[in-house]
Amino acid sequence: MKLQQIQIQTNNIRETETFYSDILGLKILEKKSDSLTIKAGNSVLKFIENPEFDSTYHFAFNIPENKLEEAIKWCENKVNLITIQDKRIIANFETWNSNAVYFHDNNGNLLEFIARHDLDNFQIKEFSSKSILSISEIGIVDENPMELGEQLIESYDLKFFEKNFNSETFAAIGDDEGLLIIVKPNRNWYPTQMPSKSNKTEIIIENKGTKIELDF
Repeated sequence: MKLQQIQIQTNNIRETETFYSDILGLKILEKKSDSLTIKAGNSVLKFIENPEFDSTYHFAFNIPENKLEEAIKWCENKVNLITIQDKRIIANFETWNSNAVYFHDNNGNLLEFIARHDLDNFQIKEFSSKSILSISEIGIVDENPMELGEQLIESYDLKFFEKNFNSETFAAIGDDEGLLIIVKPNRNWYPTQMPSKSNKTEIIIENKGTKIELDF
């Protein structure tokens, strides 16, 4: 499953442009007075300005499975990587066979670079903004994660992520290429104390050659 596009909100489109263009070095595809469309590898990240918006999202980017250490060095003068515990910044997800680092954007959103070692995306070139391969996860907040997950599976021929222990508080739909992460409200987004909140999110995914548009 691939996340072709996610559309989320920001209360400051100019600061968002500065962060994603000047700091992360991503290409701006389209810029309007109230929206910003950004190329993130094979995915598109779109922000809609809402001056009243006062919340945050969580999403992740896939990076080459061998480039996490280089990504950490690349981040040094750009963002503050979040310390998890014991002064570690690298999260190790054994059952997912992946490692990740986390940081915030200008909006306070929780972003993640994740290296999934079961993907064949080894890269020789030095890590750069072009090493951001795609949007790999988007967080969705719902009172009944398993129920919503089952509805999505039935309606769109999707599947629960086989590497995840899906539960009533945390469920994942998709695969290593793209995941919908469904959690209950006020569950802290790992590795922070930032509670999850339900925010308007529009998603376009590609699954088995079929384009699917979702609106949460």
